[in-house]
Amino acid sequence: MPSKHLNSLIQNEVSRLAEHYKVDSEVLREFAQFVIVNHKKVDKKPKPLPLTKIKKAVYDYFEVKNTTELKKSGSFKMATDGMEPLNLGLKTSWEVLYRKFVGVLPGEEQLEGYGCINGIDIFKYFQPWKVFGLDPKSASPEEIKAAYHNLSKTYHPDASGTGDAKIFDRINTMYQSISAEA
Repeated sequence: MPSKHLNSLIQNEVSRLAEHYKVDSEVLREFAQFVIVNHKKVDKKPKPLPLTKIKKAVYDYFEVKNTTELKKSGSFKMATDGMEPLNLGLKTSWEVLYRKFVGVLPGEEQLEGYGCINGIDIFKYFQPWKVFGLDPKSASPEEIKAAYHNLSKTYHPDASGTGDAKIFDRINTMYQSISAEA
């Protein structure tokens, strides 16, 4: 972008920063222009799914029409046996059910940060195939083992700088699950 679109105040600051930090002033000019053009744009994050849609998806999964039927459903009772107690008066409990039985909530795709591997928050989602970066239809036992070893090297509690017992335990659980399926 030509610098003529930048006012003299910005051009002077670009020159000062370029001199001070010994960087190319053209790069700073381009960045300034980018900021000017985009400063009012907002990242479009997906809107959170409303509770009514979360509930509907869970109802559909368990083939019921409402919460009363859900609570009476034998398949729901079996599927949630062993889970932490759920308070179906709270959206967070419905989100837990959605994550476990329906899929990834909008806005939780390609997550980054603690506990996120290959875009999956391993503490919110049990999706071992995605975490291991494998296709469940074609992955060989050797590929499964190799993916597990790669993750283990990174997250083993003894790994310097990256070791994490909680993550490592979750990876082990996922590996056992995948190995049983394969």
